[in-house]
Amino acid sequence: MTDQHLRPSPISATVDFEADGIQHGFLRLPYSRDDSAWGSVMIPITVAKNGEGPTALLTGGNHGDEYEGPIALFDLARNLDPAEVQGRVIIVPAMNYPAFLAGTRTSPIDKGNMNRSFPGRPDGTVTEKIADYFQRVLLPLADVVLDFHSGGRTLDFLPFCAAHILPEKLQEAKAFDFVKAFGAPYSMKMLEIDAVGMYDTSAEEMGKIFITTELGGGGSASAKSVAIAKRGTTNVLRHAGILKGEIDVQPTQWLDMPSGDCFAFAEDAGIVEFLIDLGEAVEAGAVIARIYPTGRTGAEPIEIHAKMTGMLVARHFPGLIKAGDCCAVLAVAV
Repeated sequence: MTDQHLRPSPISATVDFEADGIQHGFLRLPYSRDDSAWGSVMIPITVAKNGEGPTALLTGGNHGDEYEGPIALFDLARNLDPAEVQGRVIIVPAMNYPAFLAGTRTSPIDKGNMNRSFPGRPDGTVTEKIADYFQRVLLPLADVVLDFHSGGRTLDFLPFCAAHILPEKLQEAKAFDFVKAFGAPYSMKMLEIDAVGMYDTSAEEMGKIFITTELGGGGSASAKSVAIAKRGTTNVLRHAGILKGEIDVQPTQWLDMPSGDCFAFAEDAGIVEFLIDLGEAVEAGAVIARIYPTGRTGAEPIEIHAKMTGMLVARHFPGLIKAGDCCAVLAVAV
């Protein structure tokens, strides 16, 4: 462990993680700025505990422009009855709170991407300090971690719950059991294109059961996507044995992302026309989308071809695309 990881976190909690009952409070991070010399970032948190049992850590707002998780978790925080809990539930609806308030993927304070900032630093940027607190305080308390995501302002997804293929197969199997219990319309064996610095990776390396979601996108949330998030959260807590009651079993289509061929990236900027919609099938070699140059009329569009046969599970959003942007993601039905 490096010297900087021996330093105490500057974040203090106004809740007691060991006390029975329900507490609504904050993770307070001192942040001196122009408009408040002795100011703080106040991250809302709820802890519900009743006796002995497993701990579920429920998080949203890892990216600030993704809304199903925060909606579902703010709602859960006000409705959860600690008498119905056996164990502990820790709810953080908006991990990267500055990004959440700004409606942006990354923090307006330091441009930090929370999901690329782990394990964090107690003496780093605001985003790194929050990541460090999760790494050293909250994750060690957890048995099960559910982290909500959706496409934000730049992607749109089929609604799925996901876990990763892991070297530890018992841990992997337990995670996929939780994915099944969540009960999203689609369930994904997920491949990450960049796993360095991810919350997911930190939790999994600690041996925690980690599941995540992609529940839509476009910088908003729908009634259907929020309903999936709320029902899935309750199902996860019931599967963990933290809440009593039967799991609300839902049909799900299992999907797999077998290789990097799932991803298609734009090499040119322009306006994008998709030739297929989310959930539709595509054959290897077929055109998924066309990118029209916008600098002049009459120019031929650039075609984005599928590298594999599969189903379109994610697409760029909105209409304009830049070179290097992820244009489309495919998966295969299991």
